[in-house]
Amino acid sequence: MPTAPLTALVVAAPFGNNNMTYKLAIFDFDGTLADSFDFFVASHNTLARRHGFAELDPARIDEYRGREPRELMRQHGIPMWKLPFIARDFMSMMARNGEGIRLFDGIAEALQCLSLSGVDLAIVTSNSLENVRRVIGKEVIQRIRHIESGASIFGKRRRLERVLKTSNVSRQHAIYVGDQATDAQAAQAAGIAFGAVRWGYATAAVLDQRSPAMTFGCVSDLQLIAKGRGAH
Repeated sequence: MPTAPLTALVVAAPFGNNNMTYKLAIFDFDGTLADSFDFFVASHNTLARRHGFAELDPARIDEYRGREPRELMRQHGIPMWKLPFIARDFMSMMARNGEGIRLFDGIAEALQCLSLSGVDLAIVTSNSLENVRRVIGKEVIQRIRHIESGASIFGKRRRLERVLKTSNVSRQHAIYVGDQATDAQAAQAAGIAFGAVRWGYATAAVLDQRSPAMTFGCVSDLQLIAKGRGAH
């Protein structure tokens, strides 16, 4: 999986006020801030053997990235009730063996720029708080005002709403930035904008189907969140 996109693309939302600005930027963690895809792939088959679902075929990784999570779960025989146990074990594996996981190049600088521009920063993730803190580091974590960790990949809406309530920011001034269709669905359900990154788990085609308000082709483009929907 590429860690740096070939092109930079930022598109404005096809609706709403072009003068809108975002006061709150909420980020997914894995695949959006943290370059953890290779670890996910390496861990998947261990978890598959432990929990009794189908393993990944390394030759089909690009194909998997073009599928939505529910479709992948059906294809690999993962029932919904097993998700909490699989997620728990994945987080434990990352805590023990994820020392090589880092932020994508430029993430720290982009978050610093947004913070200095007056944008509040938050994280809503399925990963653990321990893993988030370790990967992000002490300097960057100081700029994050709210972290909601341990959310189900299909249960992020309530976490987003909790961040909104805590931050006291209206929905039209908030954006959730992620790399999967489930992130877009959560943002839509919470009534906030969705920003799609091009360097994460899902393909551009999957995310474009969700009509993101902003699309970020490279990490430095995240700084344009401060300019809101009018940014091109």
